[in-house]
Amino acid sequence: MTEEYYSTTLPNGLRLLTQPMPSTRSVAVSIYVGAGSRYERPQEAGLSHLVEHLLFKGTKRRPTSRHISEIIDGVGGVLNAGTDKELTVYYGKVARPHLELVVDVLLDMLRHSLFEEEELEKERRVILEELASIADSPPQLVDVLIDSVLWPGQPLGRDIAGSRESVSALNREMVLDYVGRQYVPNNIVISFAGSVTHEEALALIEQHTGDWPRGATTGWFPAVGRQERAQVGLIYKRTEQAHISLAFRGLPIEHPERHTLDLLSAILGEGMSSRLFLELREHLGLCYDVHCYPSHFLDTGALDVYAGVEPGNAVKTLTALMAELRRVREDVGEEELTRAKEMSKGRILLRMEDTRAVSGWNGAQELLLGRVWSVDEVLEKVEAVKLDDLLRLANRLLVDKALNLAIVGPFRSERRFLPLLTL
Repeated sequence: MTEEYYSTTLPNGLRLLTQPMPSTRSVAVSIYVGAGSRYERPQEAGLSHLVEHLLFKGTKRRPTSRHISEIIDGVGGVLNAGTDKELTVYYGKVARPHLELVVDVLLDMLRHSLFEEEELEKERRVILEELASIADSPPQLVDVLIDSVLWPGQPLGRDIAGSRESVSALNREMVLDYVGRQYVPNNIVISFAGSVTHEEALALIEQHTGDWPRGATTGWFPAVGRQERAQVGLIYKRTEQAHISLAFRGLPIEHPERHTLDLLSAILGEGMSSRLFLELREHLGLCYDVHCYPSHFLDTGALDVYAGVEPGNAVKTLTALMAELRRVREDVGEEELTRAKEMSKGRILLRMEDTRAVSGWNGAQELLLGRVWSVDEVLEKVEAVKLDDLLRLANRLLVDKALNLAIVGPFRSERRFLPLLTL
């Protein structure tokens, strides 16, 4: 596989990455900013997300959201953004002839947004509705709840969008202060992928950012606290299903066993041939949706298991989940590990055919880690995982005192579930 990216750090600290993909006819531009919920003080909860919304609401040259959206829609392109715990990304993908246009629009938004009071109030209402929709969506609500159980009283445990109280208190002065300290070139990575050369990308970025001065940024809040015993969170809700999430603290993004944990997750609950799917859905018929997923942050991580079941089957389901967690600590075969490796490698390779995915692969790693692991390097790390490595990690992470349980459903008390939390 041939893959080569080029990088330049501008005098103002902005980092530019370009990966030419000559066989494509599109270009993706991803702009990664060191801004997210882990950068927010308690009174600022939801501020990163609000800023992301407001950047689409008008600039000096394009004074309304319609001006911004129409110009990209009009060339068949894609323009979007997302806020996470450790970064915010703004991205555009267009046909090659419109490269200059999408760069101009994205950097106009980042540098010259108006942040008008009227638009701020509109977006506050929009986000409050977003929070209300999460409260009405038990699968999303249990995801928020399990984070608060895993990381209580700290940014990692908060909803990225904030709370009704915090969002209601955000104001324009807070927005401008946050943008002034986080949206500065030395806290930004711009990643190109597709039908573009590094020289072309560099000329465009220098044209739009050469006069952009460095700034003094603030860092993210680290994870705090050690877990000493199993923890439970419960939200009573009259639902047709009980929504169950089990989680363990996992591994940071650069931990040497990170890929071992990813393979453990794949074996447990990723895909229709995973253990949880075959046992809980195919064999026991308890649920429609059961899955597992890992999360990796700069200093910590998590392994989550989710199942949505009929409330009367909640105890039976949790019992079955615990049994599968116990079994995976003792009984994994070479053939099963090989299947997990091939699935993981195949997913990566398929993603890398898309210009947006490639620009994201490079940009996110550069922002968070200060370097980019190539696809081949990651595939080698996945292939290097041994069965003994996986079993040793499972026995270290999947233990009683590290258990966290979140349930959303028609239950007034967690008493019936607590006795089941033993491995």
